[in-house]
Order: sequence, then structure tokens, then C-alpha cells
Amino acid sequence: MNKVLLFDTGDPVAITFWLISMATIAATAFFFLERDRVSVKWKTPLTIAGLVTGVAALNYFYLRGVWVASGDAHTVPTALRYIDWLITVPLQIVAFYVILAAVTAVTVGLFWRLLISSIIMVVFGYLGESNAIGSQTLPFVIGLAAWMYIIYEIFAGEARQVYIASENEAAQSAFSALRIIVTVGWAIYPLGYAIVHFGGGIDSWALNLIYNVADFVNKIAFGFAIYVAAVSDSD
Repeated sequence: MNKVLLFDTGDPVAITFWLISMATIAATAFFFLERDRVSVKWKTPLTIAGLVTGVAALNYFYLRGVWVASGDAHTVPTALRYIDWLITVPLQIVAFYVILAAVTAVTVGLFWRLLISSIIMVVFGYLGESNAIGSQTLPFVIGLAAWMYIIYEIFAGEARQVYIASENEAAQSAFSALRIIVTVGWAIYPLGYAIVHFGGGIDSWALNLIYNVADFVNKIAFGFAIYVAAVSDSD
């Protein structure tokens, strides 16, 4: 396929690569510029939001370059996406801890459980998608179990208990929004994985489109949930 035509034919995947590249860099600038508007306790959560979209922006500019240079509308190396997720996913999960720690006392154990679970989820997701250990099912199950634990922690575990006890409306609002994203928004990734590798329902072209849209929503919406709470608690 002609490399230029990837962008001249209105290819939805090509368009979403451009869209998320520009949107994440704009979101990054916004989050860092707005840090001076919020109180001290919200600066770290907002910094995390900016780091998440910043890493995503850099990675997507590179992914877009790979997309064009390959001349193949189905080619984006799996490893490149997981390099992004290995950094941004733990940061997003740590944001739960940082938000709670800004308004109430939180145990260090919660931080480590959330962080380690998020790393396991991403690492085993990669091992499964790349078939690095000769199995796609076992790594998928392990990664899914780690995600389920995170969901349990933020809906029924210590994180939820601290969230309820905080009595800070802004922090509770942010926490509620973030856990919806982690539950509903993040469900797109294992669903895409399962359909491609176990169901055969979609190809890599469609999977790239799904991942692009999911990253656009999950990373930027995640940051704005933090921003809205930070501003409301600072005015």
C-alpha cells in the first residue's frame, strides 16, 4: 500500500493515530500549565495525569511514524504499545493512592499492591499477545486476574474503605470517575485481546482502531477527572 495513501484515503486507523497524537500532547500541556491553579495537595495527581498523556503522546507520534514507514495498514508492533502501557498503566493506578493520600491517611501496603498488580497485568498481557512463552491463554488469565484484583481493591477492598472515610467530596468524585474508567474503559483491552486471539472475530486493523480509541478516552478522560476534582477542591 502506498505510504502517502494511508492518510489520503480517510483510513479510520490513520485518522485515530493523528487524533490521539495531537490530543495527548495538547492534554499534557494543559495539565502541566494548570498545576499552578490547584492547591498543593492536588499538584502531584495532576502531574501524574500530565505524565500519562505525555508518555502516550511521545509513543503515538512514534507509532504513527511506524505506521507510515511500514506501508502496511496492519502493522504496528505489539511491543510498542506495551512500552507505553508499562509506564502509563502503573501511573494511573498509583493515582488512586496519591489522590487518597492527599486527603487522608493511607497505608503503604495499598500502594504496593496496586502498583504490583498493574505491572503483572501489563507484563502478562504482553507475554500473551506476543506468545513469548508459547501460550496465549495462561498469560491472559494471569493478567485478567491482576485486573480483577485491582477492581476488587477499588470497589470493595482497602481503597474503597479509605475512599469512603476520606469525606472529601472532590477526592471521592475523582475516585469514582477513575474507577469507572479502570473498569469500563479498560475492559476494551482484554476484550480486544480475547476476540483476536481466541475468537478470530476481528483483525489487526480493527484492533489498532479499538486500541487507539480506547487510549484516547482512557488516558485523557482519566486526566480530566483528576483536573475537575482538583479545581473544585481548590477554588
